[in-house]
Amino acid sequence: MKVRKAVITAAGRDQRALPLQTLVDRDGVPKSALRIIVDEAAATGVEEVCVVTAPGDREPYARAAGDHAARLHFVEQTDPRGYGHALFVARDFVGAEPFLHLVGDHLALSRTPERCAQQVVAAAVAEDCAVSGVQPTRENMLPHFGTVGGRRVPQRDDLYEIESVLEKPTPTQAEQSLIVPGLRAGHYLCLLGMHVLTPAVMDILADLVAQTPPPQKVQLSDALARLAERERYLALQVQGHRYDIGDKYGLLFAQIALALDGTDRDDVLSRLVELLATRQRTP
Repeated sequence: MKVRKAVITAAGRDQRALPLQTLVDRDGVPKSALRIIVDEAAATGVEEVCVVTAPGDREPYARAAGDHAARLHFVEQTDPRGYGHALFVARDFVGAEPFLHLVGDHLALSRTPERCAQQVVAAAVAEDCAVSGVQPTRENMLPHFGTVGGRRVPQRDDLYEIESVLEKPTPTQAEQSLIVPGLRAGHYLCLLGMHVLTPAVMDILADLVAQTPPPQKVQLSDALARLAERERYLALQVQGHRYDIGDKYGLLFAQIALALDGTDRDDVLSRLVELLATRQRTP
């Protein structure tokens, strides 16, 4: 498997401004969230990147991409029919190749020198199959994420054979079909918003789009569940952490994480300690 292409979905009507938000990256340079995400994709060696946007967002997104603008392709999701449909509109760009997929409202920060997307791509290439990045997540966070169930790959403690996928399951649903042996009690494998997918997912999405009358939404998790039935599909426990910049305080936490992992770490840390000390002294 060779992964040459990446697709970034950023077409959510209520989140279209998020990729345009500016953060100070680990190198101390202010960048848009979109540029940081494209950097993540480019670090894997992909040659082409497609951004799926809402109508009218191409120009501001191209400006936000900075030096990456020339390498980007844009397609519009003209009808807001859900996350799965947004990915589907990039079908012509993907063609018959496997591809890296990232989302425009999540930043991922690795705990190792290898970026999170590099970890997922490396696993997909080594295993020659689709791989989704996952993170063990507390039960109370299940309403925010797609979640997978399955079993560990023999002799691996970070790789799982996916058997089921549910979008934002209830704790009862998770307990019935998503428990993974070996995980800490009350924790489940939630999707990181980072995947290497085979072309088969586009065929599955085509069927779902045809079978789902508007205004019903087409969910990617439904396509991933069918993908797990059709072919070998793995989950990699990524050595890193997701930051949902669309969540309350999400941008703040993402910025703090970037700063504490970057060149200005000591200065930022001392200022945070000073701030906390000041707040403690306040009556």
